[in-house]
Amino acid sequence: MEKRNIYLHENIIVKHFRWFTRVLFIVLLAAALFSCSNRTQNSMMKNVTGKAGELVVVINKDIWEGETGTAMFDILSQPHLGLPQEEPVFDVINIPPEAFGEIFKTTRNLLLTSVKPGNDSTGVTFNRNVYAHTQALVSIKAKNARELNELFRQNSDRIIGFFLKAEKDRIKMNYSKYHEEVVRKATEEKFGFTINVPPGFKVAEETEDFMWIRYETPDISQGIFVYTYPYESDSTFTVDFLKAQRNIFLKHNVPGPTEGSYMTTENDLPLLLNMIRKNGNFAAEMRGLWRVENDFMGGPFISLSILDLLNNRIVTLDGFVYAPGKDKRNLLWQIEAMINSVEFVSQEDMDKLNRQFDF
Repeated sequence: MEKRNIYLHENIIVKHFRWFTRVLFIVLLAAALFSCSNRTQNSMMKNVTGKAGELVVVINKDIWEGETGTAMFDILSQPHLGLPQEEPVFDVINIPPEAFGEIFKTTRNLLLTSVKPGNDSTGVTFNRNVYAHTQALVSIKAKNARELNELFRQNSDRIIGFFLKAEKDRIKMNYSKYHEEVVRKATEEKFGFTINVPPGFKVAEETEDFMWIRYETPDISQGIFVYTYPYESDSTFTVDFLKAQRNIFLKHNVPGPTEGSYMTTENDLPLLLNMIRKNGNFAAEMRGLWRVENDFMGGPFISLSILDLLNNRIVTLDGFVYAPGKDKRNLLWQIEAMINSVEFVSQEDMDKLNRQFDF
């Protein structure tokens, strides 16, 4: 009798265990499917198509060929800042709505316009990943061409900024997946931060407070200078001071091809300075042109100078492009994505100081 009760008890336990196992499996499976749904959706989406910098505008032919279309084209293809030769911000391609089929839906940068008297809601909307992964899509709805013109002009800076950020985010994402680990470790050990540069880049020169990371082919040269110096006052974040520091480091560390030549900053064109936050740190972004003293080399550069309160220093990542006779916009975008991948190892401690000093 006792054995029978024991067997019955064990049988009940086994049945409950099997039931619990099945339920737990279903719950875990559902949780896994739910947590992976977004990743699965993105992985199932098509990749964007088109070349870097291309922007497709879907618009009625009569509007595109009129005053409104001319104004849109002029703004979207305006000269890119900080380049030695004139290059457009975007390579604009226009198509009529009737031609907007599957072949164009995966375009990397897409501007859709809808101009109808019956449009109930008018305005500008910004979206990502609509028809393809990493796609940037802007939609403008208007009742007539005049309203379309007004909406575009009012939002043109946001529209350009949205597409530019999408382009640079794609490059940055790619470098986060495929980067040169040797360079990443080198900057971490020497300066206390990591940076993602694509395979092929290497550390070319190094001193106590300077590092030159470069990539060379017979046709182009891309490089990033990293240098640090003490933070002494707010006057650090001015064009004159940043330019002076840049020239000092380049003169001492970046010789030119001939005797007595060295890299410096071009004085004939103004430098563009923009104060920003980089991962919560106070920073300055500077753009301009570089040249080689006593030689004929030159090109564009972009620098990012970051205030590291934890170590009372300025950390500058200064990227340049040399590509004689070639377009430089996309090459400069690549450099910009690299220097903006910087991440400090001690960022949490830096955040505490930034909050303390209201930075």
